[in-house]
Amino acid sequence: MNEDIRVPRVLLIDQHGEKQGVMPTSAAIEAAEEAGLDLVEIVPNADPPVCKILDYGKFKFQEQKKKNEARKKQKVVELKEIKLRPNIDVHDYEVKARSMHRFFEEGDKVKITLRFRGRELAHPELGMKLLQKVKADFEPVAKVEYEPRMEGRQMIMILAPR
Repeated sequence: MNEDIRVPRVLLIDQHGEKQGVMPTSAAIEAAEEAGLDLVEIVPNADPPVCKILDYGKFKFQEQKKKNEARKKQKVVELKEIKLRPNIDVHDYEVKARSMHRFFEEGDKVKITLRFRGRELAHPELGMKLLQKVKADFEPVAKVEYEPRMEGRQMIMILAPR
């Protein structure tokens, strides 16, 4: 900005957005002072660097406003967890499935944790069968991000919305 620009020549764009051409930096600074505005380096990596005459305070304010708008529009994807057991009842499964549908509609990922207790650990195929059922039921709305896998006493699978 203004005297901080150290290059000998710059490509100047005036306050109306018209290209003034390549000129010495001192002449560009004088033109900015005549207009009562600042000389701001817009593209420093170009050859020669591009500078524009504008109100620096207003420029910073507009940049901040653009950042805030972009932040408002973005969605943070959360990881929701659903805990199941290998011998879950049909109705209980339907309740959990409704919750998972709601999570996918909101755009969140779902981590399904299937916990084995005691002798249930002797039959991991029952857990795998249940997770394959979940996978089949949610095929239209979700894709498998992390395949079913045993981790200690629990089996884990992660689904992401399509």
